[in-house]
Amino acid sequence: MITVSEKAASYINDLMVKEHHEPGTFVRVGVKGGGCSGLEYVLKFEKTEEEGDQVFEDKGIKIVVQMKSLLYLYGTELDYSDGLNGKGLFFNNPNATRTCSCGESFAV
Repeated sequence: MITVSEKAASYINDLMVKEHHEPGTFVRVGVKGGGCSGLEYVLKFEKTEEEGDQVFEDKGIKIVVQMKSLLYLYGTELDYSDGLNGKGLFFNNPNATRTCSCGESFAV
């Protein structure tokens, strides 16, 4: 399961309105090889599910993830920070054994 914090849910809803996303748009999260720690997070808005996608909904946000990415992301919380060290969505991933200083890549 992948969850969404209250702050992240509010930010995502605001962003969907601001960017004029159509009804039915969801958040796709995943991982790909790369970054200084070996794996990078992927986050984008989409409208089309693919075969084998796993679907979660939390706080009104629909999250879709491919099964192979879910192996690295299970238990992750999508959160939002508006602090002085940077604004934006970030992943609280309990599976990560190492992360880079920018928080965009990780290792398991």
